[in-house]
Amino acid sequence: MIKVELKEDEISTALMRLARHLSDMSPVMNSIGEQLEYQTEQRFDQGVSPDGVPWAPKSQTTIDAYTRRGQSVDFRPLFGPNVDGTPLRASFFRNYGPDFVEIGTNKIQAAVMQFGAAKGAFGADKAGHPIPWGRIPARPFLGISDIDRGNITATVEEWLQSVADAKD
Repeated sequence: MIKVELKEDEISTALMRLARHLSDMSPVMNSIGEQLEYQTEQRFDQGVSPDGVPWAPKSQTTIDAYTRRGQSVDFRPLFGPNVDGTPLRASFFRNYGPDFVEIGTNKIQAAVMQFGAAKGAFGADKAGHPIPWGRIPARPFLGISDIDRGNITATVEEWLQSVADAKD
């Protein structure tokens, strides 16, 4: 059996400081959340998934439906009229705590946009028309890209270094 005992005050102090900070990583989780929220917004504006794949364009059927209802048409996928008037992009939020960070939206249409939906996946309206009226292709906007992974790693490394260098 090998036993290692540290009696050096500076090392013990540094390890205790690191342990104390690791029990509440809220500051670094907030930084990661800010980065992920920003990157999500950038990808949304570009119309690409976290993997960089361009979203499917709006279908002509969707464009025609907006026109028929007298709504303006934004030809970019995931932009345009919605149920409550708040654009999907404006609904992104981040939440963080001692050991987690999350990025998301509470918009009812978000899951359909992220994963897609088959024609009639949600039943039919009173007139018997399928909901949705046609297939909605997945247009993933939430997720972590390779760039995000690198940024997260760098942020954690910088944070750990700042904790190790702190003289508190």
